[in-house]
Amino acid sequence: MARTIDMTTGSPSKHILRFVVPLLLGNLFQQFYNMVDTVIIGQYLGKTALASVGSTGSIIFMIIGLCLGICAGFGIPISQRFGAKDYSEMRRFVVNSVWTCIGLAVIVTTTVLILCDNILQAMNTPEDIYDGAYTYLSILFMGIPFTLLYNLCSSVVRAMGDSKTPLYFLVISSLLNIALDLILVNPFGIAGPAWATVISQGVSGILCLFYMRKKYAILRIQPGEGRLSFRHVGKLLMQGLPMGLQYSITAIGSIILQTAVNGLGSTYVAAMTAGQKISIFFCCPFDALGNTAATYGGQNIGARRPDRIHKGMFALVAYGFIYAAIAAAVLFPFGGMLSRLFMDQPDAFIEENAHLFLKINVSFYTLLALVNIIRFMIQGMGYSILAITAGFFEMVARATVGFVFVDLYGYPAACMANPSAWVAADIFLIIAYLLIVRREKRKV
Repeated sequence: MARTIDMTTGSPSKHILRFVVPLLLGNLFQQFYNMVDTVIIGQYLGKTALASVGSTGSIIFMIIGLCLGICAGFGIPISQRFGAKDYSEMRRFVVNSVWTCIGLAVIVTTTVLILCDNILQAMNTPEDIYDGAYTYLSILFMGIPFTLLYNLCSSVVRAMGDSKTPLYFLVISSLLNIALDLILVNPFGIAGPAWATVISQGVSGILCLFYMRKKYAILRIQPGEGRLSFRHVGKLLMQGLPMGLQYSITAIGSIILQTAVNGLGSTYVAAMTAGQKISIFFCCPFDALGNTAATYGGQNIGARRPDRIHKGMFALVAYGFIYAAIAAAVLFPFGGMLSRLFMDQPDAFIEENAHLFLKINVSFYTLLALVNIIRFMIQGMGYSILAITAGFFEMVARATVGFVFVDLYGYPAACMANPSAWVAADIFLIIAYLLIVRREKRKV
């Protein structure tokens, strides 16, 4: 247990910083190789291929986000049992999370592969980028079992306070992915980077699984703990499905917005793709702070220490706001220049509109920090349904922009979709968080 961090005692800010740094580095590597995929496609295959990949972003977010959220949710009862020092029950949850993920891998992969063509048609994907979008999307969906494997392994060890081990395997995955991108892009076109992502995720997940089995004595299954238990599966799904659906519900708004942007033409799609890829990379710290909040909240609720929640929340928000100022200082002057990474030749139109997207979004990063931190803290405390409700508000805001304002005001309105969603979610989340903390203190 030397690698684990018990967040139920000691300084919250120090525990959070120790935990969040490896997690942040892991997120950066993950987004780096995702961004490199897009950079290589744009540089080697041109802006049409770039738009093909960009048009699939919201669909990938919906499906892969469902898998990520489910695995993250499975970590909540594991972190709560770890915080309570009930290691036998913790192992039962780990075993049943494996059985559940196997079933989900079969169901989700089969369903999305069947519906892939219908989804792209429903999104009004421009004809000149349709074939590339279908190829890229269908290959990534074939890799869903590997996505579940790696993220489940990561979720289990993070629930015990170890954010370093997933980082090591993510670094291996990132480097392998970049190498395969460069090797496969010329002979296979847009399919090359897609296969590179699937292969690298598979290698990372398998290595992480074998390492866990060898190094973590606390996870070694004892007699009677390895059986399938529908009681444990039910509790896992009660946390995992709401967390996964939160991503998917949020993504529905993004899909509606992407459909509206598709109607503006492939050049606007390419500009937004470049802006979104840069923004997602710069948002990695907010994701890391959110995942840290989930582990911190889960461990302290499991240990019956709700009195520590506010202290952890203050530290997390302070770190988030400091980073938001740093991101603004970089993206306001240099966001347009960064978008050139995605172009095989200079395009002033794409650069200008990608920069506009970045300037508008970075202006509201403090609101995004609050969304991630508060939502994941609430989930870690066991209130996943409320987190889904926040996702519903995000969906409504993005959908409203997509259905109404893009038609009226064009591309600038699309750039305001994310900030609108963050405002809507924050209003609900702040109220919910204050009520939950008060309720948990009364329980104790």
